[in-house]
Amino acid sequence: MASEPQQPSAGPPRKVDVFTGDVIHHDTYPEINPKTASNCTGKAVLITGASKGLGKALAIGYAEAGASLIAVAARSNVSSTVTSIIEAAKAAGREEPTVLALEMDVSSTPSVKAAAERLTAEWGRLDILVNNAGYMAPFNLLLDADDDEYMKAWDVNYWGTYRVTKAFLPLLLKGGDKTIVNMSSVAAHFMGAGGGAYHISKFALIRFTEFVQDEYSDQVKSSRFASLR
Repeated sequence: MASEPQQPSAGPPRKVDVFTGDVIHHDTYPEINPKTASNCTGKAVLITGASKGLGKALAIGYAEAGASLIAVAARSNVSSTVTSIIEAAKAAGREEPTVLALEMDVSSTPSVKAAAERLTAEWGRLDILVNNAGYMAPFNLLLDADDDEYMKAWDVNYWGTYRVTKAFLPLLLKGGDKTIVNMSSVAAHFMGAGGGAYHISKFALIRFTEFVQDEYSDQVKSSRFASLR
């Protein structure tokens, strides 16, 4: 009689699993499906870090939800994202959105200001700002950390969000949804040796989000952070 296969020892739970529990979603479900549960018709949206990954997926989601104006910003080429946006809108039975590709480096104030000036000239309005651009420095203990890599994480994750929010906030305040979404991480909520640059910068981002909400609570409809794994 064959013996049952040995199951690997579970070991102690990872800190991230202790925080998130068993409910971790890797895809949309009916209640948040942009094709059926959201209506962004007429909305103007800007997404940073949109050349690939989560930023690209967010842009596609807004296209499926019917957003009329979608700006995608990144340092690298966003042509594949633009194509995917148009295809996604068509597949979802939505009107083809106007897509604006912005070359923008969130770590450069002049670059961010130039992008804000261009979007203002092109559209003159913005409903939703999604600060998605992020950077994860290599995991190293403090004494082994590369100073430039450590500071780059801060320059993109925290200061990048600061620069973009400050540059585009005047346009947001003119009207519309006045919504800012900042992409944080579950890493902001637990300790992880070697991850200080990423964890701490994402934690600071959450506090920044709260301050923007507090300072402009009478003008900004919503300033929130999405805490992702």
